[in-house]
Amino acid sequence: MTTVALLTREFPPHVYGGAGVHVEHLAAALAEHVEVRVHRFAESDAPRAGETYGSWDALRGDAPHLAALRVMSTDLAMAAGVDGTDVAHSHTWYANFAGHLAKLLYGIPHVCTTHSLEPLRPWKAEQLAGGYALSSFCERTALEGADRIIAVSARMRDDILRCYPAVDPQRVAVVHNGIDVTTYAPDPARDVLDRHRIDPDRPMVVFVGRITRQKGLVHLLEAAEFMDAGAQLVLCAGAPDTVEIAGEVREHVERLRATREGVVWIEQLLPRPEIVQILSHATVFVCPSIYEPFGLVNVEAMACEAAVVASRTGGIPEIVLHGETGLLVDVDPGDDPYGTPRHPERFAHALAAAVNTLVADPDRARAFGRAGRQRVVDHFSWESIAARTAEIYASLVT
Repeated sequence: MTTVALLTREFPPHVYGGAGVHVEHLAAALAEHVEVRVHRFAESDAPRAGETYGSWDALRGDAPHLAALRVMSTDLAMAAGVDGTDVAHSHTWYANFAGHLAKLLYGIPHVCTTHSLEPLRPWKAEQLAGGYALSSFCERTALEGADRIIAVSARMRDDILRCYPAVDPQRVAVVHNGIDVTTYAPDPARDVLDRHRIDPDRPMVVFVGRITRQKGLVHLLEAAEFMDAGAQLVLCAGAPDTVEIAGEVREHVERLRATREGVVWIEQLLPRPEIVQILSHATVFVCPSIYEPFGLVNVEAMACEAAVVASRTGGIPEIVLHGETGLLVDVDPGDDPYGTPRHPERFAHALAAAVNTLVADPDRARAFGRAGRQRVVDHFSWESIAARTAEIYASLVT
């Protein structure tokens, strides 16, 4: 049986984003097709043994660029640990360099799954300073040298070929993200709502995501000023990229709370069952992202029968069907490198108008939610995604 090394920064119990969720479930589903070995980064409280790798102690410090150097040092150790496998499959720039090195060291195929692209996330320069040049180097080197690239959406495939013209289009395949439809399913219980002081009898507008420019939380907070005053705004938002954006979000939230009731901000990253219950009671789930290669959180919300209002960007239109499972709002990105809306006020008003439409028509919102759940069951199961991924491995291993 083919042995595959999945290389990732995130893996349970340390998962904070969509890429980590993807690797967790892909690893389980792939076990029906190949022998899977997961190689992951060590968090500060995780043991550094076996297939878990830490960074060099000499790189400790607070300078922003050191974060990227620590990642690269971890990649060196990870590449050494991949010896003896048939395929290296890396996820995100954090592990891409390790996969590239494994390809060079052992002569094995390297598959990259792209969950985002560094050239389309220039705001990371705020977070990494000069380290952003290193993260971009790791990604470019790996993608240009990879035997196969898996794009999580057709739009992502277009972005790869635009950002990296040296990549052969024949090497780029589209395999959507998936979801466990038994884990993400409607939960009628209310204990989580009670614990977080969310009123289950009032309309709920819900956001789930990290505090980063990409996720567009600031634009949602601007839109909230124009939303139905009777609706609660529930923000499951934590892990800010920078101190600056954390302060910006806090300022917006405080200003909102001064003018309306029912603004609930849950700053810690909640366990999955708690997120599922909150999504299950959402009148509307909002994804205001200005850059979203796929948008797994929309699949999660739909699986919980939440109607979705989302930006018409990236891979989101491949998930959310406008007028069937939710409503899409045009972003109209400006000329800056961040993809910031050309007219932020217009974007905010459009988000608010779409939300208000569904808050005012709960029957339509519920119908969208039911249709969304069925779409997820029909199109985004891990079984089909794992089978397609295993086919890609088989095409590379002689």
